[in-house]
Amino acid sequence: MKQGYKSFVSSEGMEILVGNQAESNDYLTFNLSLPQDFWLHVADNSGAHVIVRNQEKLDRLPKKTLQEAASIAAYYSKSRNGGQVAVHYTQRKNLRKKKGSKAGRVILKEHKTIKVKPKSDLAFDG
Repeated sequence: MKQGYKSFVSSEGMEILVGNQAESNDYLTFNLSLPQDFWLHVADNSGAHVIVRNQEKLDRLPKKTLQEAASIAAYYSKSRNGGQVAVHYTQRKNLRKKKGSKAGRVILKEHKTIKVKPKSDLAFDG
């Protein structure tokens, strides 16, 4: 079975992958992403797992890419119609899955939070 996800490129040229449902979120997070990739998810609600590929092994995401990826995570969540939405982000190496847990559920060892307005994938004009 092919796992579904969307793919975008940030204004700074970084690849952003977005899961379509719980099963594709798991596949994206635990099969496609690498430990140094960045993972984002809306805080305290259901939504897509968002992966930003980190081929250069940066310690942190460039500010504009972080804002764009967080806006996408907010848009592809049940918080889409909120004003400012909190989005958690961390590197993939800081995630784990509890054995037997539902698809899409993860445990964050550590994370930071950014507040953004939900924006669709093509709405990056500042």
